Amino acid sequence: MIIEPSVVHGLIAAQFPHWSDLPVEAVGASGTANAIFRLGADKAVRLPRTEGSAADVATEHRWLPLLASRLPFPVPLPLARGVPDRAFPRSWSVCTWLDGTNPRPGDGSSASELLAADLAEFVLALRRIDPADAPAAYRSESLASRDTETSEALATLDQSVDGSLGGVLDGSRGGALDRALDRASATAVWHEAVSTEPFTGRPVWVHGDLQPGNVLVADGRLTAVIDFGCTGLADPAVDLIAAWYLLSAGARETFRTAVEADGATWTRGRGWALSIALMELAHYRDTNPVMARIAAHVIAEILAEEPGRLLG
Repeated sequence: MIIEPSVVHGLIAAQFPHWSDLPVEAVGASGTANAIFRLGADKAVRLPRTEGSAADVATEHRWLPLLASRLPFPVPLPLARGVPDRAFPRSWSVCTWLDGTNPRPGDGSSASELLAADLAEFVLALRRIDPADAPAAYRSESLASRDTETSEALATLDQSVDGSLGGVLDGSRGGALDRALDRASATAVWHEAVSTEPFTGRPVWVHGDLQPGNVLVADGRLTAVIDFGCTGLADPAVDLIAAWYLLSAGARETFRTAVEADGATWTRGRGWALSIALMELAHYRDTNPVMARIAAHVIAEILAEEPGRLLG
């Protein structure tokens, strides 16, 4: 769905006329849940692309103010909640604009131990927030329950590889996609993840989707975390996906040490990252090159690790 800035102008003028003189600028983002527009200098408009994303509006307005007051890094604060009308059929929101840039897989920030420490500080602070009355996270199911979908995604990718696809998705890292689709290695990593000790503790707050499109950085440091549509209570391993989505090997170890992840939790986190990336690559390989490239990079990073480190 392509949404023009003129639609946003109309929505603001009709529902929040006190902001009608502010300029609207489309934000080029690869995300699939919301169309993002900058409103003036310090506001953002989020228009959900799907009914599922529209349901997240209420969750974010309910919980983000509470989370923001307890987190060490800025998160978007809801400012206004729009209602459906003839111009746009879903609930939508206006929130604070946060400065920073989305990191790119493999760029300088991924090797930053300062970013790794910042991410760990964010994850630990989120886990400590009182879970009373909190909703289940989008990824609150057990890792083992994803076995069928993960295996199907891997089979789909294994059958669809050709010489040109790797160039389209990962021209900047020759061969990364080919390594990502080593089915035997990926299957071994996945089986180790689902057979490790399952999570049986009390669920904690997680962001649920700590990957490049949902964090902002500057000079190798975390400046903000955005898009809390997946937030809620889950296995703490879910937020360990940041280790492979956002960090390179050395910084990954810094992150693991800082979050004090034991072997089983780390292995589940690795499994979550692999499962998510396989499904994203299978789904977006022909429709969203940015998302597909990120997913391919994550899979390659996972499979490049020494096997003996999984339970170290």
